[in-house]
Amino acid sequence: MIIMEKAVKEARELKGFMPRSIEYAGQINEDFAEGIAGFYKAIWSEREGGLSMKYKHLIVFAIACSTNNIQSAVKILARLHKFGATRTEINDAMMLAAWTGGIQHFTDFSEAVLKEMDRLGY
Repeated sequence: MIIMEKAVKEARELKGFMPRSIEYAGQINEDFAEGIAGFYKAIWSEREGGLSMKYKHLIVFAIACSTNNIQSAVKILARLHKFGATRTEINDAMMLAAWTGGIQHFTDFSEAVLKEMDRLGY
């Protein structure tokens, strides 16, 4: 239980919140929760020469937009704001999402994303 608690704590610190997948996995099996927490740590830890947190979030933002995952895209904007992404960087990610996901997805996610950007002061 202590190993799982450590892994969960580290994942929470990296993401800034408790990922629901870890919480749900813990209700199923301690080893499963520890594995998912380790997955979060492996992805979201900053490594020398690796992507910064800002660029990792720009990438997942673009993926969320291109797959029409509007709720996730809007949620990621708060993380982008925290890590200092500029409006121009976010706009570029949105345009890349339109390129890879199609213009219909762009139309679908743009309204919610632009509204949240305004709320965050971009």
